[in-house]
Amino acid sequence: MGSSTDRIEQHILLRAPLERVWRALTDARAFGAWFGMALDGPFVAGQPITGTIQPTQVDAEVAKLQAPHAGTPFTLYVERIEPMRVFAWRWHPYAIEPGMDYEKEPTTLVTFELEAVTEGIMLRLAESGFDQLPVARRDAALRANAGGWAMQMGNIEKYVAAH
Repeated sequence: MGSSTDRIEQHILLRAPLERVWRALTDARAFGAWFGMALDGPFVAGQPITGTIQPTQVDAEVAKLQAPHAGTPFTLYVERIEPMRVFAWRWHPYAIEPGMDYEKEPTTLVTFELEAVTEGIMLRLAESGFDQLPVARRDAALRANAGGWAMQMGNIEKYVAAH
């Protein structure tokens, strides 16, 4: 696990079949269940997908943290879907301030990479591009997302164990 001022990197070993992990990442309903989102359609490379924050279904403590933001709208801009290997999208990180228009700000790139290893599936996450954000939001977005991704790695682990 690591980070810099521009990038967050985390990884987790998931003891589940590759197909189950891939579905948890790329099926919009499954993704929403563990991540804490209600999405308005499927993930399609090159297409945006909209939704709202909805508390995760896999961890009551994380759900409590997400609950104050329930209903907050967001857009993910799907960049790459390489089956069973890479899923990447852009978004406006930590875009939770009501009434704030984040559309003019740069986005960060979130990349999930999967690798089959002897013990299961190694999931690597990287979110990059924080140095391009407005100075007033940069540090808070990096801190919030570093902590958020640590929780989300636990959420996907719980999800693939149960589904």
